[in-house]
Amino acid sequence: MTEQQIEQGLIGELTDLKYTYRDDIRDRATLESNFREHFQALNRVQLTDGEFKRLLDEIISPDVFTAATMLREINDFTRDDGTPLNYTLVNIKDWCKNTFEVVNQLRINTDNSFQRYDVMLLINGIPVVQIELKTLGISPRRAMQQIVDYKKDPGNGYTKTLLCFVQLFIVSNQTETYYFANNNDRHFAFDADESFLPIYQHADEDNNKITHLSDFAESFLPKCTLATTINRYMVLVASERKMLMMRPYQIYAVKNIDQSIRENRGNGYVWHTTGSGKTLTSFKASTLLKLNPDIHKCLFVVDRKDLDRQTREEFNRFQEGCVEENTNTAALVRRLISDDYADKVIVTTIQKLGLALDETSKYNKSDKKNGKATFKERLEPLRDKRMAFIFDECHRSQFGQTHQTIKNFFPKAQLFGFTGTPIFPENATTRQIDGNIQTLRTTKDLFQNEFPAYTITNAIEDKNVLRFHVDYFKPDGENLPKPGTPVAKRAVIDAILAKHDAATGERRFNAIFATASINDAIEYYELFKQIQAEHQAADTDYVPVRVAAVFSPPAEGNPDVKQLQEDLPQELEDNQQEPEKKKEALKAIIADYNASYGTNHSIGEFDAYYQDVQQRIKDQKFPNRDLPKKGAEKIDITIVVDMLLTGFDSKYLNTLYVDKNLRYHGLIQAFSRTNRVLNSAKPYGHILDFRGQRDRVDEAIRLFSGARAEQAREIWLVDEAPVVIEQLKAAKQELDDFLQSQGLDPRPEAVPNLKGDEARAAFVKQFKEIQRLTTQLDQYTDLTEEQRKEIEQALPKDDARAFRGVYLETAKRLKARQDKAGGSATVGDSDRATQDVIDQLDFEFVLFASADIDYDYIMSLISRFSGQAPGQQEMKREELVRLIRSDAKFMGELDEITEYVRTLETGKPLTEEDVRVGYQIFKGERHASELAAIAHKHGLTNEALQTFVDAILDRMIFDGEQLTDLLEPLDLGWRERREKELALMDDLVPLLKKRADGRAISGLNAYEQ
Repeated sequence: MTEQQIEQGLIGELTDLKYTYRDDIRDRATLESNFREHFQALNRVQLTDGEFKRLLDEIISPDVFTAATMLREINDFTRDDGTPLNYTLVNIKDWCKNTFEVVNQLRINTDNSFQRYDVMLLINGIPVVQIELKTLGISPRRAMQQIVDYKKDPGNGYTKTLLCFVQLFIVSNQTETYYFANNNDRHFAFDADESFLPIYQHADEDNNKITHLSDFAESFLPKCTLATTINRYMVLVASERKMLMMRPYQIYAVKNIDQSIRENRGNGYVWHTTGSGKTLTSFKASTLLKLNPDIHKCLFVVDRKDLDRQTREEFNRFQEGCVEENTNTAALVRRLISDDYADKVIVTTIQKLGLALDETSKYNKSDKKNGKATFKERLEPLRDKRMAFIFDECHRSQFGQTHQTIKNFFPKAQLFGFTGTPIFPENATTRQIDGNIQTLRTTKDLFQNEFPAYTITNAIEDKNVLRFHVDYFKPDGENLPKPGTPVAKRAVIDAILAKHDAATGERRFNAIFATASINDAIEYYELFKQIQAEHQAADTDYVPVRVAAVFSPPAEGNPDVKQLQEDLPQELEDNQQEPEKKKEALKAIIADYNASYGTNHSIGEFDAYYQDVQQRIKDQKFPNRDLPKKGAEKIDITIVVDMLLTGFDSKYLNTLYVDKNLRYHGLIQAFSRTNRVLNSAKPYGHILDFRGQRDRVDEAIRLFSGARAEQAREIWLVDEAPVVIEQLKAAKQELDDFLQSQGLDPRPEAVPNLKGDEARAAFVKQFKEIQRLTTQLDQYTDLTEEQRKEIEQALPKDDARAFRGVYLETAKRLKARQDKAGGSATVGDSDRATQDVIDQLDFEFVLFASADIDYDYIMSLISRFSGQAPGQQEMKREELVRLIRSDAKFMGELDEITEYVRTLETGKPLTEEDVRVGYQIFKGERHASELAAIAHKHGLTNEALQTFVDAILDRMIFDGEQLTDLLEPLDLGWRERREKELALMDDLVPLLKKRADGRAISGLNAYEQ
């Protein structure tokens, strides 16, 4: 089926859904004329031509966030006679009562941009949804990239026309359909690190994907459904000026809570796995409840001070100033009894709420003694009000007396819980009451109604979180330790230091080390210092692992620390014994931290230290090899006891070392610190367990896998090393067979001799799979020596590096062709099959970027190479060239940097600064030479062509008049001049893009098309 047939089929389905098909709207003028008619009808006004032109000038904005805000609000306009006009662009009171239209093949021409869009959906004449289609077999990602390329063009219609109001993009090849929110460029790209757009697939309440375009249209695009999605389930993040789209499971959770409130259907709980965006879901639920006049107050309740702060910051990130800080219980009570609309949604801790309602608390007892109304008495008027309570991570905090106190005091309240790890009968703990052992209640006991779940199994399958690789430590010459028993601390640290670089991708990522007690954390911290000092004494090139530690200090009456420790049971217990010793140890740890990072933290302001540690873990980007230039702010390993094992997220954290007994929800929560998605360089979350807890891991997987318990283990856990090694061998054999089928030896040097782009595309696809398996194995810490030999035999390191080099060169060539064809519909039929093969390729260059090789490192290697005496070379010239050409970070300047290396003589030492300066001079001369060759080829003077290129690079804009002026002296006829333009630009475009350093030159993409 052709793209045109898919398009016509979609239009037919949309007209069945009662959209009006407007085949007369094909350009900017007809789009604006149609909008004018709808605007005037909606706002009951007739605008003069001058007024309408001014209105367009006022509402069209290059800032997506500004346009999105305007779409949802009442705006004002001053008419020519000075009278004000308050208007809306759509019916914001009832979005379902708007008019809905569909247009196709809309062409928008602006100053330097000529773009055509497959299908647009209009609400009241405003284009709010763009749908880009591809034929069967072509990845929808090609359509995504096309949209990104369109938006990168500074002259595009998204910044200069009504297209600035586009809210959603939908891409489909009929069988696969995805959607994503529009945003400004800094939130909207496929970049070199594979930090992609948040992309969504539609699904039903049971998380069954709805991917076929017809099914998607039927479920997602009915007029009122689409309008509600845009109005209610897109979130405008004020602090970052961007739009977020809610995922289907988040929308269903919000709908269930909202419906339960409207129908007064009792309580309920939402089981959404850790990392699935519970804060966004709860924020949207709270926002809708804020609009519900039947609800007096909505309280979002967390169980720890740092989560209180974190949640409040997240809520205010979504909507500036929507919740205030409750500095103490008195402030909470004041806001609870306030009638101010701003106080309708409150974020608080369960501890503060409990203190307010507890007659025996010191606050209430003190007020009573002094004849004042107690907190509880002041809250009495709320007893008869309808209240909504949303509890975050309700598996931790809702099983004590406070929960029952809340229910008793607020009899008309409805309670909703969010949890990533519910309490089931199997993991409910027990306690002794009046001499009897009683089992604590389950999440279902407390909250009654379970809303549709989104488990970690769902999230892994959706690639919203990563799978796990669990390495069970086995001491040399011994069996696995007896489950739950510790091994010698020296052996633990030796194992961590031996495995850390592999586990973290050469320190590209960082790790948490969970210990069993504060005393253990202190001992481990000191041992790390001692053992690493020994390594440095024995090896001056040893780069130490940067270790920090964080655990709570003795409270000593500090209410903040006391509140913090209420959810840190081990630390609370530990601080009862020898508190001074622990205090002094923490002071020493903070002093070391201050010395390492130039900070000035103290134990008296522990919270600031704790926040600083968290931020450094989140901000890690550079390997230790870059110290001190780039990586000076990072932490490699953070030793903890209870802290950071729940509610903490960082995409740069990929490893958890465990010398602590974990079980059930505690185990899953701790493991889940490692599985946030980053890119293909982070294939899984890595766990190194020193307590032999294999049975407990299996037990937790079974319990929290939801409806897919039978398949959960294979979904949650990556394949063990022997399986992946066999996959690598098979993939390498497949590549060898392919090269031989092309009449070539199975060697890297043979790849450039492949004939035709189809064969090159096949190589790219096959070797990318080999590299994916290699990346996975590189981070395994449980490989035996025999297994390492197997991997080396299957793909020797030198061959791997050489193959990576030819992959990058081949992929770069194919991607250039893919990018050029992406905006063109002029590919001939004879070449279509090959182009289709290229279009289906997904290039993952980050897989080929080494963590410990960067520009500075290469400069230092070149410096060392230049100083080698002839005949006594540690690294041969071609080995250095292969190293450079095998790393994706140098793709943009592979030719320049390798040619520069080939010009250097050995035996003439150069400093790193000499190398840098020399390389810049070499690049400048090379660019000048290339430009001179182009000038000579096309009969132009060097000066004229240089001026032309400099003008483009200076303004980052290309237009046809510049080219006309350049060619004017040649005195060519119209046809000859047009041929000369095309030939000249074919030669200049690659050079211009290289010199632009990744920036988009306005008008250049349009000219290529």
